[in-house]
Amino acid sequence: MPDSRSPHVSSVRARSVLTRRGLAAGVAAAVLSLGLGACGSDSDSASTDAAPAAAKAKDTVVIGAQSNGAAKETTLTVPEVAAIRAELPKSLVDSRQLVIGLGFLPAGSPPIGYIGADQKTITGSEPDLGRLIAAVFGLKPVLSNATWDNLFVGIDSGRTNVGFSNITDTEQRKEKYDFAGYRQDNLGFEVKKNDTWTFDGTAASLAGKTVAVGAGTNQEKILLKWQSDLKAQGKKLTVKYFQESNSTYLALNSGRIDAYFAPNPSVAYHVTQTANTPNATRSAGTFSGAGASLQGLICATVKKDSGLAKPLADAINYLIKNGQYAKWLAAWNLSNEALPSSQVNPPGLPLTNS
Repeated sequence: MPDSRSPHVSSVRARSVLTRRGLAAGVAAAVLSLGLGACGSDSDSASTDAAPAAAKAKDTVVIGAQSNGAAKETTLTVPEVAAIRAELPKSLVDSRQLVIGLGFLPAGSPPIGYIGADQKTITGSEPDLGRLIAAVFGLKPVLSNATWDNLFVGIDSGRTNVGFSNITDTEQRKEKYDFAGYRQDNLGFEVKKNDTWTFDGTAASLAGKTVAVGAGTNQEKILLKWQSDLKAQGKKLTVKYFQESNSTYLALNSGRIDAYFAPNPSVAYHVTQTANTPNATRSAGTFSGAGASLQGLICATVKKDSGLAKPLADAINYLIKNGQYAKWLAAWNLSNEALPSSQVNPPGLPLTNS
């Protein structure tokens, strides 16, 4: 599912794989229950315009289309911005399209990227942001969905112009790629809706709690560090593990655990799926996937020195200034990951982080 994103694994590469798997585990059961497939293809990649019909109207972009209840479908007005289009490489303008790389094969990763209820529309927060930026550029969005590894092969080869796939900004990746930030990279606590507890950003607020977490994930590393800190103070934090998400949520519903610590997008997705049910949940707070000392960032990712990072940041800042960005996040229940502005190559997860 995405690369969300943080510290504390043996290498940056290992970290991104583990966190991505943690987010995938959090939503895999929901994907299967909704009957959402990959792309109707057994290959490692599939390209499609995959734009909702309503988006054909000039200067409009539909977000949240075919989301199966994960988002509120919204039509936004997004005009071409000539000054930003003028920053683009001539070859991209001449192509008349922006090829957007996604890494959501084979099963999809709600809410950030998956096949919609009509079994053909690529929906999710990431492809929708790609559509919004393509509109600012005055280009046709073409979505190229692939496996995680082949997403980067596409960027490296030039087959895709930009990756929007929950990719974390890391200093290691900056050796090959340029970034334009667009979302915080956060982990989140999910609790029952009627639970009044809220995480305050410190280990102290977890004293006496029982929290579930995915084994081998970045969030587990962080949670175990908090457990160790509390133990040194004579306080207890109980950590529980379950084989899959359904068992985790059964434990939450029955009160056997107090909270589930998972990537924030998977928490946001599950909250939408349980709303108005007897097992409704809510987000009880977030924590940077990069740890206490650095806010992790999710970024648009392009080949280094391609000339696209600045236009991408300018397009994102245009969307922030004019309100479409906030509406995009709200539609996908990700408003708690908003950034005040987009920066080119902001500080990322350090090479030495482990």
